[in-house]
Amino acid sequence: MSPKPEIALRLASRLKAERTAKGLSLDALAKLSGVSRSMLSQIERGESSPTVASLWNLTRALNVDFAELLDAPEGEKGPILDVVRAEHTPVIHNKSAKCLIRILSAPDDVGGTEIYDIHFEDGACLDSSAHKTGCVEAITVLEGALEIISNGISENAKIGDTIRYVADQDHAIRAPMKARAILIVKNA
Repeated sequence: MSPKPEIALRLASRLKAERTAKGLSLDALAKLSGVSRSMLSQIERGESSPTVASLWNLTRALNVDFAELLDAPEGEKGPILDVVRAEHTPVIHNKSAKCLIRILSAPDDVGGTEIYDIHFEDGACLDSSAHKTGCVEAITVLEGALEIISNGISENAKIGDTIRYVADQDHAIRAPMKARAILIVKNA
């Protein structure tokens, strides 16, 4: 048995949503559209595909555009939004800081919430100038240990620790040994 086509499932879902949003029962929509109640029920369950004539009558009865029942609503997305395979993840190899930075956030997130997976070599130091006013960073150590310095204040973090700190001042992340961390940058 083959799976139901996506368009049939979308039509079923949208038709039922439109009917219930308008407060119509299956019987009421059947009377308004001229499509039998049993056929409407089958269409809404995705068990039957309507003819063009039936679909036309349903759109007129519901006062919706034909395309509205077939297209996904604006802004509606499937459960998987994006897949970036490891070999396509953008990487910055900062040799002077002795770290490799994998950019995990989507390109649209630049300037908003940015996420990085950072691999530090022994003795790495990632110095940063002040970011925009209100910027905050949160770093979680996955391997090794790190020292976080913000505005001259230092804090050590070991595996599992998370440190949140202001990043609108000069700050640094130091690794006395090999380490790995997830860094989230939240711009105001």
